[in-house]
Amino acid sequence: MASYTIGRLAKTVGVPTSTLRFYERTGLLRPDARTGGNYREYSQQSVERLRFIRSAQATGFSLADVRELLSLTHSDEPPCEEVLALTRQRLVEVRQRLKELRHVEKVLARAMEGCCTGHTPDLCEEINRLKGPAARPCKDTVTCRPTKIVART
Repeated sequence: MASYTIGRLAKTVGVPTSTLRFYERTGLLRPDARTGGNYREYSQQSVERLRFIRSAQATGFSLADVRELLSLTHSDEPPCEEVLALTRQRLVEVRQRLKELRHVEKVLARAMEGCCTGHTPDLCEEINRLKGPAARPCKDTVTCRPTKIVART
């Protein structure tokens, strides 16, 4: 049976050891054993679990989703409905984020077109827009609409 230290496991999967420690703190990963010197030891199963976690995250699943997906692997019944429900929800969220990002793209493209053109005494009309509504009245509701950026964990 292959045994991995935390450093070897991190190198095998291509993540920093701090990521492994974070996964341990959040309960996603546990060492399979401890050595006499209290070093963590991991098995090939840990490698597979870690690869699953990383793949699920890369697909867009949150850590809460990953935790739920991992719990479903121990189910007696095929977890198809639960997996489909999680996937549907994640797809809805991804589509919403794409919609928001398309809006941000349009705003930035317009800002670049109007920046440093020499038509106004200011260096950039975008700087005035970013100062907020109190800085100047907004005539273009698309450009001046506040953009909501959602951070994901």
